[in-house]
Amino acid sequence: MKNRSLAARIGFAVSGWKAAWQRERSFRTQAWCALLALGGLFLLQPPMLWWVVVAVVCALVLALELINSALEALLDLLHPEVHPEIKVIKDMLAGAVLAISCAAVFAAIAMAANYVWAQLLSLES
Repeated sequence: MKNRSLAARIGFAVSGWKAAWQRERSFRTQAWCALLALGGLFLLQPPMLWWVVVAVVCALVLALELINSALEALLDLLHPEVHPEIKVIKDMLAGAVLAISCAAVFAAIAMAANYVWAQLLSLES
């Protein structure tokens, strides 16, 4: 499996995205939110720095959701029964996704506030 071509490795990654899309409601929700954020960028046309911030935060949310989903699937495979320690691990994984999701919401609010502020300043001129 080592030293595969770039095309093969990208294919594995795309397969992972497809599996997450098919199996994980949270991934689909986060992906739709990322598309909404992209739409907001096209609508508001903020400075380039905001494009970078939004792109990075969206990528982090989706990447962490993929990690969360993969680890939860692995835990379920290794230990299908309910176990208090596994619940704690899954809760911590969900907490990590929630943390970056809150950062994404904060970035969206900051971008919108920046847009409103710029519009108000342009009205005063």
